[in-house]
Amino acid sequence: MRKYYGIILVAIVVFGVGLAAWTLNAPQEKVSLTVSTTTSLDETGLLDVIETEFEELYPNIDVAFISQGTGLAIQTAKDGNADMILVHDATREAAFLEEGYGVNRKILAYNFFVIVGPEDDPANIKGLSPTDALLTIKEAGETGNAIWVSRGDSSGTHAMEKRLWTAGGEDTTELRETDWYLERGSGMTATLAMANEKLAYTLCDMGSYLNNYVSGNIELLIMVEAGQETLNVYSAIACDPQNESLSHVHFDEAMKFIDFLVSDDVQNILADFGVDEFGQALFNPAVEVLAENTDPTIASWIKDAAFIDGTECPEDKRYEAGDLTFLTALSSLNAMIVQLLK
Repeated sequence: MRKYYGIILVAIVVFGVGLAAWTLNAPQEKVSLTVSTTTSLDETGLLDVIETEFEELYPNIDVAFISQGTGLAIQTAKDGNADMILVHDATREAAFLEEGYGVNRKILAYNFFVIVGPEDDPANIKGLSPTDALLTIKEAGETGNAIWVSRGDSSGTHAMEKRLWTAGGEDTTELRETDWYLERGSGMTATLAMANEKLAYTLCDMGSYLNNYVSGNIELLIMVEAGQETLNVYSAIACDPQNESLSHVHFDEAMKFIDFLVSDDVQNILADFGVDEFGQALFNPAVEVLAENTDPTIASWIKDAAFIDGTECPEDKRYEAGDLTFLTALSSLNAMIVQLLK
């Protein structure tokens, strides 16, 4: 009888060890992380690189990007169809937080908007400030000598364009009724293609411009260079699981992705992305610039353009952020003092 008990015991042990090994080695079910983001990030190919690196680090997470204008990207998240957003419009990001849809906002990267146009520059705007250039284009357009093409899609680029027109005292609702002001209603590549076809002017981010110009898709040239007025800042925000309508979101996975985006690895990817092909990075890393004040001028511009109530993320909009830290205007000042004392 003992012999049989021994055999049964051995069988149980073998079975238990086998089951444990199978459990450890069994493929884990993947979690889908949906990121609602902008066309300017997607069309350059940057997100493909980031996705590959992230999924190698977290093989149980499958990242899916929904690419659209910032306005639609934010609405997609509000509707509960995304786990986080990656966009570039601080005003609407602040509203997204304030309305209870997002938490843990982090600034990740920046580049600049530029005004591009045909080589012969029919409105003669080369070298003007952004606002003066738009008003000059308007004058030329009214006499049939220039065309403006707008994204017209509620994107971050479109929002910047409207702010510049408003700064010049113009109403974009009225401009839409004119013959020289055209709206593409689509992404940046499609807008640049339309402007190129019509020998028109348009506003675009530097990354999208280089991607299309060097690739030979357009022949438009930069007429108004980058500057403080046209700073373009990208941020990531996790959807707030405390919001009943968003309780289903994959918050933990979204936070892993945000942590990844601010890591040295991804910030280095940003610094290198596009350099070999385009001669410069399409997007500039922002984390070290803000945390270490490595470029005081840019840090100050980012703070002025993209901080919300003096910080990356208001205190009451931070939730289970783990090791993620949020900079304030004061911490930026402290960083500048440290630099001066070195």
